[in-house]
Amino acid sequence: MSEYTDAAKKQMERSIEALGHNFAKVRTGRANPHVLDDIRVNYYGQPSPINQLAGIKSDASMLIVEPWDKGLLKEIEKAISSSDLGITPSNDGSCIKLPFPKPTEERRRELAKECRKYAEAAKISVRNSRRDANGLAEKDEKAGDISEDDANREKKAIQKLTDSYIDKIDELLKAKTAEVMEL
Repeated sequence: MSEYTDAAKKQMERSIEALGHNFAKVRTGRANPHVLDDIRVNYYGQPSPINQLAGIKSDASMLIVEPWDKGLLKEIEKAISSSDLGITPSNDGSCIKLPFPKPTEERRRELAKECRKYAEAAKISVRNSRRDANGLAEKDEKAGDISEDDANREKKAIQKLTDSYIDKIDELLKAKTAEVMEL
């Protein structure tokens, strides 16, 4: 691989990672601890992630958040309630339970649409990486560092790489959509 395809591949890998992170936050009816990743709890004046303040257990339809400091129960409950998660936490004095009801058909369609938006954003990011790598090859060609034939070969290699990453995004979207639409 050349420096152009290496640079593009690194950027495209980051796009795939970001897509995976976004997909993990989509609530599918299964209890997934990653839905709590963006929720911050006020811990002695510092906003801290829940997973740094509590143990999180999950089964098929429920998350159980057990704070290491029981004095944080109210703060964690308040943070979850005020988030856009759409789940009402129940506090039993030692842990917080988050039930994940199965989404309705309409809600599953909305979640699938949200997944498509994330996938499209990832595709745009991959295409931008292609544009950047092609621009570097063209710049080096104009500067006389590489020949026109070499620049064209690089562009073909970059396009092949781009196509493979677009296909990977489509596969990830297909799998996530099937997971979301599952009853």
